[in-house]
Amino acid sequence: MKNDTTHIRQGLIDQLGKTVTNSPSAFMLWLAPIVREIDNGSMTFEYCVRPEMTNPIGTLHGGVTAAIMDDMIGATIISLGRENFYTTVNNVIDYFSTAKSGDIITGKTKVIKAGRQIINVQFELWNLEKDRLLARGYSNALKTDHKINGA
Repeated sequence: MKNDTTHIRQGLIDQLGKTVTNSPSAFMLWLAPIVREIDNGSMTFEYCVRPEMTNPIGTLHGGVTAAIMDDMIGATIISLGRENFYTTVNNVIDYFSTAKSGDIITGKTKVIKAGRQIINVQFELWNLEKDRLLARGYSNALKTDHKINGA
């Protein structure tokens, strides 16, 4: 039997063009991404910046940008169909521009290297309407002993 990552991945594929409503991640549900593309090791999600995602000057909070990155990278690793959970070792992010409430932003991930123990994933966040790169980063994730299916 294929592990539960197949079910999770299929759930995202089934939501192409729609807002995610069935993620096992409550945080992803709060972020409310629209799935634009999903492949083995890469994803594109779209987000609408809401007022609760902004800082005191009304622009996208850097912590929310980092959280989008971490959440998308986790989902991207799940798309690989591995049996074990992976945990974040580090997140490196460079901020280049801002977004404001109401802006539509697009996150893109791509697995750069998927080793047995460590997976490296690249992330970019764009305001495509303005052809503006908002942030770019990468993360390394380490294989844990925890099985996806709870075994």
